[in-house]
Amino acid sequence: MAKKQVTLIFPQHLIKEPVIYLMAKEYGVVPNIRRAKVTETMGEVTLELDGSEDNLKNAIAFMERKGVKVEPVLGDVLS
Repeated sequence: MAKKQVTLIFPQHLIKEPVIYLMAKEYGVVPNIRRAKVTETMGEVTLELDGSEDNLKNAIAFMERKGVKVEPVLGDVLS
């Protein structure tokens, strides 16, 4: 099992979509929300993701394909 911390920045049209749930279900990763800020125009969520290296890479690629900006957490000692 690997761990990775990322910040997801959601565009307005994805704020109400269950993309974190879909990512977790599709790629077998376990998300742990560390911080979240959601407004009417944007959403920002910092997650700690647990899963295999391949599943983490595929889950992040899924989020990017959906239009979510994925940024590594600076100082992430887990990756």
